Amino acid sequence: MVHLNIDRLHGSVRAPVLGSISFLNEVMSRHPGAISFAPGAPHPDTLPDVEIQRFTDRFLDHVVARGASPARARRLLFEYGPSRGLINDIVAEALRRDHGIDAPPESYVITVGAQEAMLLVLRALFRSPDDVLALANPCFVGITGAARLLDIDVVAVDETAEGLDLDGLERACRQARMAGGALRAVYVAPDYSNPGGGRMTLDCRRGLLALAAREDLLILEDNAYAFTAATGAELPSLKALDTERRVIHIGTFAKTAFPGARVGFVIADQSVDDASVTPADDGAARTLADVLATLKSMVTVNTSPLSQAVIGGLLLEHGGSLDALGHAKSELYQRNLRLLLAALDRHLGDTAPAGVHWNRPDGGFFVRVHLPVPADAELLEVSAADYGVLWTPMRQFYLDGAGDTQIRLSCSYLDPDEIEEGVHRLAAFLTKETGQ
Repeated sequence: MVHLNIDRLHGSVRAPVLGSISFLNEVMSRHPGAISFAPGAPHPDTLPDVEIQRFTDRFLDHVVARGASPARARRLLFEYGPSRGLINDIVAEALRRDHGIDAPPESYVITVGAQEAMLLVLRALFRSPDDVLALANPCFVGITGAARLLDIDVVAVDETAEGLDLDGLERACRQARMAGGALRAVYVAPDYSNPGGGRMTLDCRRGLLALAAREDLLILEDNAYAFTAATGAELPSLKALDTERRVIHIGTFAKTAFPGARVGFVIADQSVDDASVTPADDGAARTLADVLATLKSMVTVNTSPLSQAVIGGLLLEHGGSLDALGHAKSELYQRNLRLLLAALDRHLGDTAPAGVHWNRPDGGFFVRVHLPVPADAELLEVSAADYGVLWTPMRQFYLDGAGDTQIRLSCSYLDPDEIEEGVHRLAAFLTKETGQ
């Protein structure tokens, strides 16, 4: 029998960030009666209206209306299909109409969730070991893990109340040059980031674009939670403000539709100079989307045509509008966030132990709570076993250890009575276990 030595495997297999999700799942499985503020998953009530056959038929009608025969349209569901995707035109029109992103369908690649989009973009952009990726600190483990899989060096740039610390990003650019390298790109989630919950102001968005132009940076924009903004409080995405095509925009239907489809997308309309490739007959220049589609053909070949058909039909059923698709879900998450913050105020506002405080986001799924003690696996086990409440340690989201005494609470997956009881248990835990 073959026995493999862990030291002969890629170093990423031992990276703590890659084991963070399985660790939480293991804790949850051992404490099934605990109320869990850990999952950042969509609420179950947002899923029953997914009628797979109806949405698939709606998509097929759309394909036939665009000139395909019914037989050809149906075959699309069972063939491999183009690596670039089948629903690019539907998604591109929705983003153009609802979010002011005027990019042609050919600049979209439909991916297996946002996670594949991140992996493909990083693989395409980072050629030299001297290239550095800047990450907002704290940061989504998906991008950190993807960088680790690809051996990409990362540098942390702190978030401020206004958004990314632009002075810190500029310093990171200088330091990379002094070390003989280059800061190639920066990853940000400007709207209610996971896990920080922060939101980038309009001035900071414009400042980031201006800094990217000065420093010749690309911006990777993750837009998963923007739909949770209250009506009238929306801000333009970085891609909508982008006049130089510096922004590579990554999106997902996991929250606005349902995660089981595993459908995301990336907008990569940057031109790529390649003397070895003859332009297409229509004179179109090669774009980064072309490169990503080629890479995808060697990774997942294509995104499931059946999943794409369901998502495309779901969008068409909502008038081709992302805003209409996400409106009811946004209201549910806004309600849950208000309930979570109100419960924290009610149970801890006047009696919280010294050092216990939290942020107050106005959108997204997450609230960060600061503790006066380390929020480690041992403390989580006490919380789960003795108090029946689970949360996510924040350490895994930081590159510099700054999150050692923070926890993340997610309100997305719970019902109102669970939020109330969960905070009641959390307050008892914090008062007894972190009080001085």
